[in-house]
Amino acid sequence: MTEFSIILKDACFLEGSRWVDGRLWVSDCYTQRVISVAEDGSGPRVEAMIPGQPSGLGFLPDGRLLAVSMRDQHIKRRESDGSIVTHADLRGIANSQINDMAVDPQGRCWVGCFGFDIAAGEPMKPAVLVRVDPDGSAEVVAEDVWFPNGAVCDGRTLIVAETFMNRVTAFDVDADGSLLDRRDWARFGDQPDALKLDEVIPLLDMAADGMSEPDAEGAIWVADAFHGRALRVREGGEVLQEIDLPEGQIYDVTLGGADGRTLFLATSLNGPVEAERDDTRLATLFSTRVDVALG
Repeated sequence: MTEFSIILKDACFLEGSRWVDGRLWVSDCYTQRVISVAEDGSGPRVEAMIPGQPSGLGFLPDGRLLAVSMRDQHIKRRESDGSIVTHADLRGIANSQINDMAVDPQGRCWVGCFGFDIAAGEPMKPAVLVRVDPDGSAEVVAEDVWFPNGAVCDGRTLIVAETFMNRVTAFDVDADGSLLDRRDWARFGDQPDALKLDEVIPLLDMAADGMSEPDAEGAIWVADAFHGRALRVREGGEVLQEIDLPEGQIYDVTLGGADGRTLFLATSLNGPVEAERDDTRLATLFSTRVDVALG
């Protein structure tokens, strides 16, 4: 039986977790906080307040924090004095509310968005992927992406979850930052033939959400948002390991810890839609130990 430790509890909804400089950083979206905590759960602290609702996190090469601000379609940056400034304005570039992102070693952000208004019950529509360069300039680098969510990028390959399409997609990153050779990194089932979300969800064998950086064997841990589990997946789609949560759902995962073998799991007893989260504190950050360390 998998043993879990509680790292952070009584949160609202946790997303965008990253292991950096000996601490786990995570967005508590609806309380507007970016929080960091030690591997054992000690010393939690609020690192930034993002009124536009934080989600995806990353860090520039000089260590400054970047955070998605979902509602106003901005990327925010925390300066060395603690002030929060606008790093990039994606209004008019992203075609909907922005969500998760990866920041590569060069400091480029790879940002996904919803593509449609979930809260209003709109049918699914394709979204775009946006690249934000270190100077804050931005451009669309991929279209027809269906709810791009968790992502990782080493500067050469971008891997992104398409939550409602039963797949994780990969692109090669060209020297100029354009994306080439789009392909399935992992496919878990057929592409749903419905557009209404309540009809799509039952058709998902795997609702890929947040994901870890690759481990030492090149596999990636992926949160399955609607089946209460995290899967360790190899390129090509082979599932190497499954960790199940006794109750609730897993929306985000990160591999880290002092030896790279601690898997952090952001979980909740109810869903990610803000209307379901009013006055609730049902999100918990768990950890468990795994055999293969971060690569």
